[in-house]
Amino acid sequence: MNYVILTHGGVTAPQSGSESCARAADEARRALDAGGEALAAAIGATACLEDDPRFNAGTGSNLRLDGRTVEMDAAVMASDGRFGAVACIERVKNPVLVAAKVVETPHLLLAGAGATAFARQLGFPDHDPVTEEARRKHDRALAALRGEGGDDETTNDAARFHALTATRFWNFDAEPIECDTVGAVVRDTHGRFAAAASTGGSTYSLRGRIGDVPLLGAGIYAGPHGAVAATGVGEEIARRFLARTVYDWLADGVAPARAAQRGVAMFPDVLAVGVLVVGRSGQAIASNRTMPSAQLVG
Repeated sequence: MNYVILTHGGVTAPQSGSESCARAADEARRALDAGGEALAAAIGATACLEDDPRFNAGTGSNLRLDGRTVEMDAAVMASDGRFGAVACIERVKNPVLVAAKVVETPHLLLAGAGATAFARQLGFPDHDPVTEEARRKHDRALAALRGEGGDDETTNDAARFHALTATRFWNFDAEPIECDTVGAVVRDTHGRFAAAASTGGSTYSLRGRIGDVPLLGAGIYAGPHGAVAATGVGEEIARRFLARTVYDWLADGVAPARAAQRGVAMFPDVLAVGVLVVGRSGQAIASNRTMPSAQLVG
């Protein structure tokens, strides 16, 4: 059986990021060539994407509304059922590597300060993921929230969040304001599947918000019939149980391309969404916005 590697840099991310997605796919291929299984390859690809500051994951993650807080989520899953995730982890360089360590514990998900302390215990050093681009993006987001302009995507996101900006809901240490995700799926030459994903979350979110990535079956899913990784608005992906839903179609014999298209079609056009799908009979990449991605088949 041929190996398959699919990577993405997040729906709505600029297409120029495809070059980095290709490098991440190469990293996954090297892991397979070295004798690693699908899970190691998916983790390696996602860690590579976390290191690109153009993407909303790892270095480059979004600042929350207070302009200081960065909370990241990541998850990994293999087709034999192994799963590990972190949510709202702070100040680590590669959240997906910490999620991979959770697989070795009796738990599925570690969150917040506990996840960060777990990372420190295992030797992951302190790392500030904030970039100048993240600060500029935060400034644009606040301008849109105050009705002072912004691009269409920013303005739409601000409108959806506006009701929660009241001091009644504010849970940051700073004073109240007045007023996207990377991933990989892999099939190795032994027919084993894996998926991994990482995100810096949404700017328009309260402290402690957890998106779809670390929720089993929402952002990623892998099993004996294939693997799926999703990207988009986390709450909407979770409501549709997107990754497991697409996976179940694969299990029912739906071709990967059709399953991917059906997954995207579950969302109205105003919501950006994308999926990576690999099965026993093929693979597919689908989205309703620009989404940098790469594919390697060998």
